[in-house]
Amino acid sequence: QVQLVESGGGLVQPGGSLRLSCAASGIAFSAYQMAWYRQAPGKQRELVAVITSSGGTKYADSVKGRFTISRDYAKNTMYLQMNSLKPEDTAVYYCNAMLVMDYWGKGTLVTVSS
Repeated sequence: QVQLVESGGGLVQPGGSLRLSCAASGIAFSAYQMAWYRQAPGKQRELVAVITSSGGTKYADSVKGRFTISRDYAKNTMYLQMNSLKPEDTAVYYCNAMLVMDYWGKGTLVTVSS
């Protein structure tokens, strides 16, 4: 049974930081491309950052220089370090694992507000 469990969301002030985690089980984690998506209220889900099975990374223009995606193969866990957070980063953040099939977590809410 595949499970992707996000954690680390919460309320943070503008300019603050959060680190999201995605713990994966039931998949060969090292073989999967992993990604973070987000969906703000009333908007479509959008790609935030991708990390390939070999560790290559790609970011949405809106988060470049502020967010860092990483993965720990020993812990089967992916991370998203988010710095200099802005109110427009408020969204539910979802973990995605993709190989032949696509798997999704249930999401974790990030709210950036003063």
